[in-house]
Amino acid sequence: MLNTLTIENYALIERLEIRFGKGLSIITGETGAGKSILLGALSLILGQRADTSVLKNKEKNCVVEGLFLIEGYGLEPVFEVNEIDYEPQLVIRRIISPSGKSRAFINDTSVTLNIIKEFGDALLDIHSQHQNLLLSSSHFQLLVVDSLADNEKLPTEYALHYRNYKIAEKQLAKLESKSQQSKADYGYLKYQFEQLESTRLKSGEQEELEVELKQLSHAEEIKNAYSQVSVLLISDDISSENILRESLNQLGKTINLTPKSDQLFRRLESVLIEIRDIAAEMEQINENVQADPERLIFTENRLNTLYALLQKHRVNTVDELLAVQQQLGEQLKQIDNYDSILDKLRIECDSYFKLMVEKADKLSAQRKKDVPQIEQYVTAMLKSLGMPNAVFTVKIDVANEYLPIGHDIVSFLFSANKDMLPQEISKVASGGEMSRLMLALKSLLVQNQQLPTIIFDEIDTGISGEVADKMGGIIKQLSDKTQVINITHLPQVAAKGHTHYVVYKEDTETATYTRIKQLNHNERVTEIAKMLSGEKITDAAIENAKELLKTNL
Repeated sequence: MLNTLTIENYALIERLEIRFGKGLSIITGETGAGKSILLGALSLILGQRADTSVLKNKEKNCVVEGLFLIEGYGLEPVFEVNEIDYEPQLVIRRIISPSGKSRAFINDTSVTLNIIKEFGDALLDIHSQHQNLLLSSSHFQLLVVDSLADNEKLPTEYALHYRNYKIAEKQLAKLESKSQQSKADYGYLKYQFEQLESTRLKSGEQEELEVELKQLSHAEEIKNAYSQVSVLLISDDISSENILRESLNQLGKTINLTPKSDQLFRRLESVLIEIRDIAAEMEQINENVQADPERLIFTENRLNTLYALLQKHRVNTVDELLAVQQQLGEQLKQIDNYDSILDKLRIECDSYFKLMVEKADKLSAQRKKDVPQIEQYVTAMLKSLGMPNAVFTVKIDVANEYLPIGHDIVSFLFSANKDMLPQEISKVASGGEMSRLMLALKSLLVQNQQLPTIIFDEIDTGISGEVADKMGGIIKQLSDKTQVINITHLPQVAAKGHTHYVVYKEDTETATYTRIKQLNHNERVTEIAKMLSGEKITDAAIENAKELLKTNL
C-alpha cells in the first residue's frame, strides 16, 4: 500500500508530504484547489513522461517520492525479473531537473521509466473520470472477464503459445521469401563461387607475384648492376678487396707501435670479411636472376586475374577474396538446405498453432462459463446503486482471427430501463450510469486481483443523494481488501472515509501554493458541512455532517 507521498517543486506545490493509512482515505477540496495536481505528481512515479513545465521553480529539481509497504502482495517476481533486491518497503523516486533530464530510482537503484511503470502497474490503479471510456474498450471488457480467479492462468498460457506461433510464423515467412530470392540468385552465386574456386587462390600470393614481376621485368638491369658492383668489390686490381688488403698490410706494421693500431686493424679486417660476403651473395643472386619471358607473361596474367577479381568483389587482398569465396560457399550450402529447414519450420509452426488453438478454445470455454457469474454480480451491484431495472449482459463473439488475447471479442451490453433491450454501453449509458458501472466492475477486479492500492478520482460524478451514499458504502467495502484513496465532491462519500484530507490553495504576496491537510473530527464536520451547504455553513449543515460521520463510524 502507499504509505507516504512526498512532492517537491511540482506545479503549485512547493513541498508537501502525505501519510496514508489502511482502509479508505478521502481527499476533498474546491474545484481548482489542486487535487488533480496530486495525481499528476503521483503519475510521475508510475512511469509517466514529464518535462520542465511541471517545475514550479525553474531553477530547482522536481522530486516526487512514494514509499510503499508491499509485504505479502507477492511482488517478489517483479523484483527478480528486473534484477532488484526485494525489500518489504519499496521507495520509488522520480527527479526532473531544470535541464529536462529525468531520473528514476527504486530503492536507490537507478532504473528506466519502463521498469517503474511495471512496478506501478503492480502497486496501484488510478481510476479517473476519463477511464469511464474504457467501458467501451473490448480489450478492457475482456480483461474484466479474465479477472476471475479460475481464469487466472489460461490467458497467460495462451499468450505464450500465441507469441511462439507468431514468432515461428514470421520466421517462416521471412525464410520463404529469402529462399525464393536466393534460389533466383543461385546461378549467379554459383558462377561467382566457381570462378574464385577455379582460380586456386593462395594467401599472400599477390605480394609474392608483385615482387617476382618487378624482378622479371628488370632482370637485365639487376644483372648489369650486380656485375659492376662485383668488379668494384673483388675482381679488379683496384677493387675494394685489394685496397683493404693493402691497408691491412700497412696497418699491421704499426700494431706494436701504438695501441690504436690493433683496434683499427680489427675493424678493417671485419670490413674485408663483410665485403667478401656481400660479393658472394650478389654472385649467387646474379646467377639466379634470369630473363624468363614465359614466366613474365604468366606472372603478369596471373596478377591481372587477381586484380580483376579484387575489383569485382571490391576487396583489397587475396585473403579477403578467400573470405568471399568461403561466404559464397556457405550461401550455396544454405540455399541447398533451405527446403529441409523450411520443412522443419513448417512443422514447428503447425505445432505452435495447434497449441494456441487448444488454449484459445479452453480460454473461450472458461470465459463463457464465467459470464453468468459476472452478469449476476454487476447487475446486483447496479440494483444496489439505485438502478432497479438495470440489465447487464456479456456477449462473446468469435473473432475473425487469433488475437493476442484469444479468439473472442467481448462486448458489455447494458440497459437501465424495462422497455429497452441491452445495447453497447457507449450508446446508452449516461455519465452517472457509467460511473456506477465502472465502480461495479472495479469492485469485481479488486475482489479477484491482489492490488495493494486503488485510487478513485471522482468516480461518483453524476450521482447524488441515496445512490451516492450506497456508492460510498461500496467504496468503503472495497477498502476492507485493499487500500482505497478516493477524491470526491460528495459529502455522503466523504463521510465514509477512515481518514480525510483537504486540498486547498494558499496565497502569499508573491505566489500561490497548493497545500494538503489531514483533518481531525471537528475539521471533518466543518468540511463536510461546507460540501453540503457551500461556503456559508448553516447549523443544519453542521448537524447533517455530524450525523453522516456518526452513521459511518
